[in-house]
Amino acid sequence: MSETTLEPEASQVAKLTESTDENPIVMVNLLKFREHAGGIDEGISGAEAYGKYSMEVQRFLEGVGGKVLTAVATADSIIGPEEAEWDMTILVQYPNRQAFLKMVTDPEYLAIAGHRTAALADSRLILSNSVLPQD
Repeated sequence: MSETTLEPEASQVAKLTESTDENPIVMVNLLKFREHAGGIDEGISGAEAYGKYSMEVQRFLEGVGGKVLTAVATADSIIGPEEAEWDMTILVQYPNRQAFLKMVTDPEYLAIAGHRTAALADSRLILSNSVLPQD
């Protein structure tokens, strides 16, 4: 991997916040864990630190009507580089962009987001239009 990315650029945030699209979205999370977590989770593995984040983020997801569609550990690359680029892929559905923004700007959410940062060596967060029916 050539460039480490853990936080969005200002232009990406602006594009998201300025959107008036109210359709459901799915956030595709591509995650590469640190061997050893940093920050608030020093002393455990990156995967363990992300586990802490995963447990705590559930209430915030539910609070905005979001839900995890699937979370999978990667195995072998069939098309692409031989070396595994990502450790995990998670698909998270939100009712709309505004629900996602409400969650990630909540001060209580921001307090637990340090587990995510401590866990990750690299990540991608790809906003996708949902084609799945809402429950």
